[in-house]
Amino acid sequence: MPYFIFILGPAGSGKTTLASGFGEWMVSNQLDVSIVNMDPAAESLPYTPDIDLRRFVNARDVMYKYNLGPNGALIASIDMSIGYIDAIKDMIEERRANYYLVDTPGQMEIFAFRPAGPLIVDKLSEGSGSLVLFLVDMFMASRASSFASTLLLFLSTWLRIRKPQILVLTKIDLYPEDVLSNVLSWIEDPYLLIESARKEGLSSYEEEIVLGIVDTALQNIDAIPVSAITWRGFDNLYATIQRILAGGEDYYTEEPSPRL
Repeated sequence: MPYFIFILGPAGSGKTTLASGFGEWMVSNQLDVSIVNMDPAAESLPYTPDIDLRRFVNARDVMYKYNLGPNGALIASIDMSIGYIDAIKDMIEERRANYYLVDTPGQMEIFAFRPAGPLIVDKLSEGSGSLVLFLVDMFMASRASSFASTLLLFLSTWLRIRKPQILVLTKIDLYPEDVLSNVLSWIEDPYLLIESARKEGLSSYEEEIVLGIVDTALQNIDAIPVSAITWRGFDNLYATIQRILAGGEDYYTEEPSPRL
C-alpha cells in the first residue's frame, strides 16, 4: 500500500520548495518516492514532477481560452482537474512508488475550501495511507498574533480535508535559534503564546478567541521545524510521518518497492 503525503499551506510557506527538498532527501535515503504536481498554475518548478496535472489542465491556457482573470482561471482549472483524476490515478498506479509527495496549488484556500480540493485528496489517496503536511513559514510563526491566526487556518484545513495533519515550520535556516525556540515554547505551552499575543495589544475578547483556537489546535499536535535548503529536521519529519502512517515502521525496509 502506498502512502500519500499532501503538502498544503498558505502562499509563500514553501510548499514547492519542501516537495523538492524532501523528495531529494528521501531519494538520498533510498526511499522510493514520486512527486505529483497538482498545481495547474505553476510556471516553473524546482523539481521534475513524475506526474503533472499541467499535462491535462494548465491555468494559463484556461485563462486565455475562457477570458478569465488569474484567480478565476485557477478556480476553473482546479474544478476541471476532477475530470482527470482517473487518468492521474492510472499514472500513479503505473509508477508503483511507496511514497507520493503531492504538491498542491500556491493559493491553498482555493484548493482546501472549495469542493474540488477535498475530493481530489480523497480520490487520489483512496485505499491508501495519507496525511497532510501543513506548512507555516517562520515569518508568520514569529509573531504571536499571526501564528495564532495561522493555527485557525490549520484547524479549518483539518475540518475540510479530514486527514491527520503535521504542522511543519519552514525556512528555519533564515531565522536565529532564539526565534525558533520561542515559537516551539508557544507550541508546548499555549498560555505563553497568549501572553506574547497580549503584549501585541489583544483585547480581552480577542484573547478568549485566541485561547480557544490555540488550546484546540495545539492539543497533541505534531510540530516539526525544517529547512528545505539544509534538510535540517527532515529526519524528524520522516519519523513523524512513519509514526502516523505505519506505526513507526520504516515502510521502505518493511516492504520493498514493487518496481525493484
